[in-house]
Amino acid sequence: MSSTKIIVIGGDAAGMSAASKIRRSHENWEITVYEKSPHTSYSACGMPYYIGGLVSSSKELVARSPETFREKYNIEAKPLHEVIQIDPKKQKVLVKDLKSETSFWDNYDKLLIATGASPNKPPLPFIDSKGIFCLSTLQSGINTWEFINKHKPQKAVIVGGGYIGVEMAEALLERGMDVTLIDRNPYIMKTLDSDMSEDICSALTKAGVKLHLDENLTAFESGDDGKVKKVITDKNQFEAGLVILGMGVSPNSGIAKEAGIKLCDTAAIMVDKKMQTSIENIWAAGDCASSYHQLREKHLFVALGTIANKHGLVAGSNMSGEEMKFPGVIGTAITKFQDLEISRTGLTEREAKAFDIPYETATIKSSNFASYYPGSGDIKVKLLVRTESREILGAQILGNKGSAKRIDTIAACIMGKLTAYELAMMDLAYVPPLSNVWDPIQIAARRLI
Repeated sequence: MSSTKIIVIGGDAAGMSAASKIRRSHENWEITVYEKSPHTSYSACGMPYYIGGLVSSSKELVARSPETFREKYNIEAKPLHEVIQIDPKKQKVLVKDLKSETSFWDNYDKLLIATGASPNKPPLPFIDSKGIFCLSTLQSGINTWEFINKHKPQKAVIVGGGYIGVEMAEALLERGMDVTLIDRNPYIMKTLDSDMSEDICSALTKAGVKLHLDENLTAFESGDDGKVKKVITDKNQFEAGLVILGMGVSPNSGIAKEAGIKLCDTAAIMVDKKMQTSIENIWAAGDCASSYHQLREKHLFVALGTIANKHGLVAGSNMSGEEMKFPGVIGTAITKFQDLEISRTGLTEREAKAFDIPYETATIKSSNFASYYPGSGDIKVKLLVRTESREILGAQILGNKGSAKRIDTIAACIMGKLTAYELAMMDLAYVPPLSNVWDPIQIAARRLI
């Protein structure tokens, strides 16, 4: 008989990472995972490329199915089961079987909340019309793909110019659609500075995306068939057969709050470095949980798959009785639009000003590898350092093939508290087809020594 019973709420990155870690440490513990969607352990980040036709099947986005977890790892993964209440005093959860519409209580010794996040969907007229999609779960991506294949919309409107918006603009162009992107801000990709966003806007416009900035979404119109017809802003009306809402996400922390678990000021579940919540025997991980930002020195809501997987490993280790701490985040992220790679880490110039951190910055333009080598392209690097210590604060990179992943070197420098001089003198690799004798990030660092 098992000595400990584990319940995990949520079967994607954080939840299954934790469950898998617990199983590796304890062969005989009982592990049950409740997931309200039909799928477990999938790549939500791959959905734009599936919708765009670069990934041939949604099955390729699934790392491990519920059947695999049950048969190979002895983890009872139960899709289409939603946990609707937590009773911390009695250490049990109320589970709703979404197929049978019946509910039951299940007891736990240790509980992990990994409920993820939900896309922001403002209460506007006709927002539930057919053809309007938010991308969050794998099923939402499948639904979008099926709608496009069935109805073959010609005009698409994307609301929101963040990562999902930019990636979906590329995907829908690949599908031959006329694409309009609207955003309420004066520039897209707000996690970068405006001088870097300008280059991204130029790339989108050159590719045929119609950009409308400083516009607020106000309503939709639908036809008699219930399908979306128009997107209405405070300045324009746009015909649309397909709408993608990329307006950010919010943590699914409602059941935690109702159970008396403490939240941080961004509504994510507050956790310590061991992913422990404010209530004994309950942990939280992934998009629903807070992450400590090392530079901002506060707990934030950061929804990224890389972080969710690390959260899950840390939570699973501590639930197993093996101490592990999560060191925090610095805001590293990466994406692409066609041939333009985009990445960032640490603080932007705007953020440094907001936190009243004295800084200096340098922006350089170079080539992604030796300019004389066939196929070389452009790269633009913006680097920030603290004024007194010269420690690296942040960076943003735009460029052609091989540019954006250089951000990882800068992220390592920030977490290691290295200075511009130490980055400039770092022993980085060089060969003409892949780099320059002075790497572009080192050229930027030299400007700040």
